[in-house]
Amino acid sequence: MSQEILWAPWRLQYIKKPKDQAGPDCFLCRYIQGGNDAENFVVARSEKTITVLNRYPYNNGHLLIAPLSHKAGFDELDDAEMLGCMQTVQQMTSAMQRCLAPEGFNIGLNLGKVAGAGLPGHLHWHVVPRWSGDTNFMTVVSDATVIPQSLQALYDLLKETLAQVAS
Repeated sequence: MSQEILWAPWRLQYIKKPKDQAGPDCFLCRYIQGGNDAENFVVARSEKTITVLNRYPYNNGHLLIAPLSHKAGFDELDDAEMLGCMQTVQQMTSAMQRCLAPEGFNIGLNLGKVAGAGLPGHLHWHVVPRWSGDTNFMTVVSDATVIPQSLQALYDLLKETLAQVAS
């Protein structure tokens, strides 16, 4: 059996990036301070949170929801930040249900580097829509994931859905 090669040159930027980022080097903090939401795939902002598309998704629709403050653990969040994060998770799952019709969601976070946190200094929830059969032979055999929609198309769809819900 010959080995197939799946080219994913966009991943090189992620692989080469230093993993111990904090403060101004934290991409979430940069997105919070920055003004180019479309370029950074910032889907939504609230008084306490920011929601961005994951540039290296596990599945189509993979979102990151974070408090605006650079905090690493639950015990650092005040009640308003915790509530804001959970309300945003609720809002985003509802919006994705409307525009992507997933059959379920994986929702969680990795606390600490040893738990798999790629950005251990800035707490963030992963919201991953799931469909029956979305794990296929590519994932099992090739250790690769096929994402059926571009980040730009997903961004546009989510922004449109959120605007419809707000009006």
